[in-house]
Amino acid sequence: MAASTSRQPHEIPLPPSPTNAVKFTKKQNSRKGKGKENFSAPLEATTSWDDLVPEPDWEWSYLTDPSASKVPPIFTKDGKYFFSLVGSSVKIHSVTTGQVVSTLIAPRSTSNATSSDLLTTAIINPHNNFQLITGSLDGRLVIWDYVEAILLQMIDISQPIHYICAHESWRDTVFVAASRPSKKTKTYGNDDNAVVLRVLLRARDSTSMSKEILPIGKTRFPTGLTLSPSGSWLVATAGHKAYVAATSSLTTGFIKYVSPERLTCLAFHPTEEYFATGDDKGNIRLWYCLNEVQPVTSRGVEKKAQTTTLHWHAHAVSSIAFTSNGSYLLSGGEESVLVIWQIHSGKKEFVPRVGAPIITVSVSKNDKEEEFLLGLADATYVFVSSGNLKISRGYSRIKLDPSMPHQTTFERTHVPLAVHSLSSTLILPSSHPSSLQVYSPSSSKLVSELEVSPSNRVSRRDEKPVEPSFVEHTSLSSSGDWLATIDARYVDDGFQNEIYLKLWRWDVKNGRWTLNTRIDHPHGPHRVTCISFSSGLKPSLATSGEDGAVKIWGLKLTKAKSETVDEFWVARSTSGFRSEVPHSAAWSQDASLLAITFGPYVALYDSMTNDLYQTLVSPKGNTNRSAHFLGKEGRYLVVAGEHSVTLWDLITQTGEVRCALFYQILTSFFLVRWSYKALLSIIQVVPHPVTDSFAVFYTSPGQERQKTRILIFRSASPTPFIARSLPFRIRTVAPYLLARSSDHIFVGITRDWDVALLGDSSKQTQKEGSIATGIISSSIPQKRTLFQDIFGKAAFAEIPSTTISTSETQYTNHGKTMNPNAFAAPAYLMPAFDHIFDQIIGGFLQPRSDDLRTGLPPDDEDVDMEEESAAIAFDGVSSVRVVSQEEMSLLVTLFRDQSIECALPSDGYPPKLKSSHARQTTKVASSPTIGAKQNSPHRRYLAASSEIDITASSSVEFLSGRKRKKSLS
Repeated sequence: MAASTSRQPHEIPLPPSPTNAVKFTKKQNSRKGKGKENFSAPLEATTSWDDLVPEPDWEWSYLTDPSASKVPPIFTKDGKYFFSLVGSSVKIHSVTTGQVVSTLIAPRSTSNATSSDLLTTAIINPHNNFQLITGSLDGRLVIWDYVEAILLQMIDISQPIHYICAHESWRDTVFVAASRPSKKTKTYGNDDNAVVLRVLLRARDSTSMSKEILPIGKTRFPTGLTLSPSGSWLVATAGHKAYVAATSSLTTGFIKYVSPERLTCLAFHPTEEYFATGDDKGNIRLWYCLNEVQPVTSRGVEKKAQTTTLHWHAHAVSSIAFTSNGSYLLSGGEESVLVIWQIHSGKKEFVPRVGAPIITVSVSKNDKEEEFLLGLADATYVFVSSGNLKISRGYSRIKLDPSMPHQTTFERTHVPLAVHSLSSTLILPSSHPSSLQVYSPSSSKLVSELEVSPSNRVSRRDEKPVEPSFVEHTSLSSSGDWLATIDARYVDDGFQNEIYLKLWRWDVKNGRWTLNTRIDHPHGPHRVTCISFSSGLKPSLATSGEDGAVKIWGLKLTKAKSETVDEFWVARSTSGFRSEVPHSAAWSQDASLLAITFGPYVALYDSMTNDLYQTLVSPKGNTNRSAHFLGKEGRYLVVAGEHSVTLWDLITQTGEVRCALFYQILTSFFLVRWSYKALLSIIQVVPHPVTDSFAVFYTSPGQERQKTRILIFRSASPTPFIARSLPFRIRTVAPYLLARSSDHIFVGITRDWDVALLGDSSKQTQKEGSIATGIISSSIPQKRTLFQDIFGKAAFAEIPSTTISTSETQYTNHGKTMNPNAFAAPAYLMPAFDHIFDQIIGGFLQPRSDDLRTGLPPDDEDVDMEEESAAIAFDGVSSVRVVSQEEMSLLVTLFRDQSIECALPSDGYPPKLKSSHARQTTKVASSPTIGAKQNSPHRRYLAASSEIDITASSSVEFLSGRKRKKSLS
């Protein structure tokens, strides 16, 4: 047992007493007790957490992408891949599988290291479909060859870039919407100042600065920038205005067209000269203002344009896109509904319940049919078929949406997080607060989504957010068979709170969680503060609530009439401690003790009888928030408050000291192992599942740089043996039980709702597509052609070709050797092709061999058919079979004899078989002869096959060239 009175204390040396150890006064000595309540004097360490200098950052790796991209995905010309901007990298996805095949990451800027390298926009180079141009907030334009994963060029404009666009009529030129510095501060502040520039993609000598940057006009903070299909018009949207400029006279600036609402997105019609915008009130407008005659000096002119309004969205329109033929317009927003508008009639169709608010809308062009790609707020990509308007497939890793309003609910509650060892998965909060998601770190895939509280996925009304039901607590049993959840919905308008305790059973056969028991209002209308499973095959569940009660739930088995055993959970006992509200519950490793924290007290109960063993009082009356047993034996109990951590030795208290006068003082001295007091706020204390060490995560709310500091202690020493830091703040953390080792590895959820692995050796194996690699076209499944559909697969399609390394091979031409590096020079330095044509072609061609007969039997040799064909043996060397001229002659003769000379007469029998059929013969000619050419191989084959009588009256069956009588049955 964890705290048995018969066990003697371990011989673990106590830490040396610090110089400022607490002295016992007479007032303290006058306290008397029976051991039920101990007011302990802690041993405080001489060092403080605030004085510790942490070592370099702890190892960590993200399991999720930083956030959902607000930039619409871009498709390649052939529609096989699409690009998504994630933080400072470009991920190339396969349209068929959704897997990331390559990741492009540009090096950080050395000239402006303080600025963000977040990518904000990207386009395909209109003059080269294999090049990608990206723009970022550090003011750099980066040109990539995405096929070979090569960075070609970087152009620095020294201004944060928000949008770029280009057209094939403007060579080596892009148009950029960038922030401009404030006149007062001369910096790029949070004001709405922006400018549209024409940038030449040619750098100055020995610099990355552009040779030519031409300002076109000033705008507010841009929400879109695009060129017309003809390249005649440049349109930008910002604030309540649409800025239009003719590319033939860019020096005249913009004409401003006023919108009644703030514009949020922009799209140009693919063939006609008008554009569409979406605003923050849910309106979509089609602007017909590009055919008007502009005055020569139009700078600063504000006008109203003829528009057509389409309205369905209740909230802001996030993204719009035209189909490739321009007949339909797609729009999406917070309602999680894709709207398809027919332009000429104004009719609309819907694709509802896509799973999360729509952030981006793109149109995929492929050979079969058009598809719509939706980028959702939880970093999920969903494909919608244009034929049936149904979701065809979706790709997601972890669904977490940091921008959704309901996530503010978790600011005042716990964040559910657990590690399931049986399935090697993580249980995490989902994009909707009423669900949990099951994620596999090994395969980097989302396994399933558990809807704990079924609820309608509706958007808010007006500006008031909807308060949904959300999962507040989760707890997994040590065996991994049971999952307990608390889902609740708290209301303030006179209705009763909805609180449910649900216990889920792990279905090993189907690999999913099934609901076993639901308990309504486990602590009445009061909030549940903690749930915790005990260890063992038959675990118990402890819950505590704001009603002051601690309940223990047990599993009950009943036998039904059908001889089946039903199991469900019932309340076994209820207890309380004075009038205090319990905060947390912890079980010892052998489930014999239950520790409950009540304000400054820690109550130790017998788990079977609910008897109160001992009451521990924290030093100086600090409020305790959590308690944890350490190690496999459970000798030590670590109790954490808001700014302090105390370690108690439960075995030492039951020693052989029996002096009544000094009992309180001595037990207090031996009971408290050590205690720490710090000014920093403790986030969480996480014990190691195997050893007697534990980690303390803490942070300072006033830090300018959001960081998390970690200290790892052992029970034998008050000095941490590991001090680390993380460059982000943590919401919650749990031990990563999938790593069976003594290393300290944790999984945590950051303040930005990213999931990360923390600790020793937490760097995962490099995933496929996580680095910049070239796109290999042969790895893509090739589509079947019409010829293959009719005639089948080619016979020589699987023959492997021999790879020839040009770096090691030299080509020979009639005794002359050609240099393999002959084409390494630039094209403008190469001689005319007609001068080197003969040498090049001769280097690739080789003389044909004279002996082309490979393995053919002689003409006069008779070949008998064996009873069982021998297995063909391959020597492992694959070679291309060459058809000789003799074989071709045989095939021609065979075709002529069978198709021309042996045409069937009207009676249906060949001439050579009429007599044999008349005699009803059942024999095979011993020396088959057909025609004059008796010894040719194809004549022998025809003779053997044509003189076999296969009529109904025949009683002989031929197998493998021999005869066998049929069975009478």
